[in-house]
Amino acid sequence: MKKIIYLFMTTLMLSFVAFTSNAATTDAGVNYKEYYANKSVEERNARVEEIKARVDEIRAMDKSDLSKTERKELRKELRELKKEANAAATSGGIYLSVGAIIIIILVLILIL
Repeated sequence: MKKIIYLFMTTLMLSFVAFTSNAATTDAGVNYKEYYANKSVEERNARVEEIKARVDEIRAMDKSDLSKTERKELRKELRELKKEANAAATSGGIYLSVGAIIIIILVLILIL
């Protein structure tokens, strides 16, 4: 009976757990996480400050005079800056979903 439970739990884990890469890539092919992995904390903080200054500059702009394509380009630039800032602010690490944590706890309960 215990083997059936282990087999069921293993099947359940394998069916619900999928390992995917969540690399922050852009349409241009720039991988910011890999880029900032080799940078020091001071370089990251300096770039984040530059991004903040640019975002403040864009917010202060009078956008009523801009054409539709120019506003679209600004939105695209802001999205790229957000992706880059998120990659620069985080230093990497391991992220676990709630489902993965529950599965780990269940496996530990079964083992112990």
